[in-house]
Amino acid sequence: MGSHTSTAGTGMGNGSVVIDPMQIHFPQREWLIRCALVLICAGFWYSQLNYFSFPLLVFAWLIDGGWRRFNEALRLPVVQAMFLLCALLLIGLFWSESVPDGRMKWLKYFVLLIFVPFYLLLNKQRLPWALGGLAVGYAGVLALGVYQWLAVGVQGIPLLGMSYLSFSAMLGVGATVAVSFACMSQSLKLQVCLGIAALLLMLVQFHQNARALLLATLISVTLLIFLRYKMAIKRMFGIVLFLTVAMTIFAWSSPVFEDRLMLLRNDIALLQHGNYNSSLGYRLAMWDVGMHAILDRPLTGYGTGMPVHYFEQAIVTYKDGLYRDLPGFQKTSHFHNDWIEIGMHIGVPGMLVLLFLFWGWYQLFKANQLVFLGTGLLSYLFVAGLTDTFLIFSRTPILMLIITATAIDWRQRCNGIG
Repeated sequence: MGSHTSTAGTGMGNGSVVIDPMQIHFPQREWLIRCALVLICAGFWYSQLNYFSFPLLVFAWLIDGGWRRFNEALRLPVVQAMFLLCALLLIGLFWSESVPDGRMKWLKYFVLLIFVPFYLLLNKQRLPWALGGLAVGYAGVLALGVYQWLAVGVQGIPLLGMSYLSFSAMLGVGATVAVSFACMSQSLKLQVCLGIAALLLMLVQFHQNARALLLATLISVTLLIFLRYKMAIKRMFGIVLFLTVAMTIFAWSSPVFEDRLMLLRNDIALLQHGNYNSSLGYRLAMWDVGMHAILDRPLTGYGTGMPVHYFEQAIVTYKDGLYRDLPGFQKTSHFHNDWIEIGMHIGVPGMLVLLFLFWGWYQLFKANQLVFLGTGLLSYLFVAGLTDTFLIFSRTPILMLIITATAIDWRQRCNGIG
């Protein structure tokens, strides 16, 4: 996959040698590339490290002759969708009515582009390094999270700046990937091992406060079981029954899950009295305002970086100020929905590009005989994105992109491609 030609430096009159960074000697270049891949795969969990590892990955891609193979990535619909989405976000700056969101959350969409250099750098020799870094990083973060839960009684991983939402999201992705590979495997032993791994990850997830992410995991896993055993009805119902019993036990043994159910009941009770100062009420209010805004300006949205500003202005008069007190309940950050968030930035065209991104991502999996993995990851991404801006979570999209690239490259190696 990668370029493996080396070029010597150019000698000067005084005997000194100037080395073009594009002409680094092959062994040095190869070790730099492998280190960059390992650093990305194992280190992206600590967000501050990305300020160093992302530029290093791009540099490694450039010295590997990345521009010569850029068209190879650009032919992929998922990559086309990534660039189109980022281009629309940049264009959307032209009709922003005021200073964009100071925290610049919309810039996180550009992290999707890291898929291009990562994917193009992978080859037969480098793939084990990337997989090793991913496995070590995931296992390390999982161990830290479990320690925080069991020994400290804290959700998430404060040491890495990971909230309970981010930690729950990685658990859900891990469980979904495990079930996806179990569905692809013909080995009963491997299926059992992967199934047990998925159950253990879901057990930990039941002890995190993220209700919607847990629901996304359960929906994705159930969908995968249906797709795998839809022609074997008895076996499918048997597995679903076992999963139901296991989830009931997990729920019964989790005080956190019980607390979240109680909060849900309280949220519903507050809504019945017209009070939106709750987690559920806040989301419903934001979606109400967001959908109204998109219908009011469908072609352009309100400009990149404008959603937060629009919400805080609109609630003063919208529905006679029904939601005006919500910023006091929770600081406005985003619209808690991938589709509404994009629509607020750049309108229906942005939402269509997001649909194109999902379609292109799935087509990449389908073209490489990884339908189960594609279905699992994208259904998880879709469901999770209905209640939160999942695409701009600081770590989860990177995890899913790395899994995508390594799985595609692995499948191509198995098929003798590249």
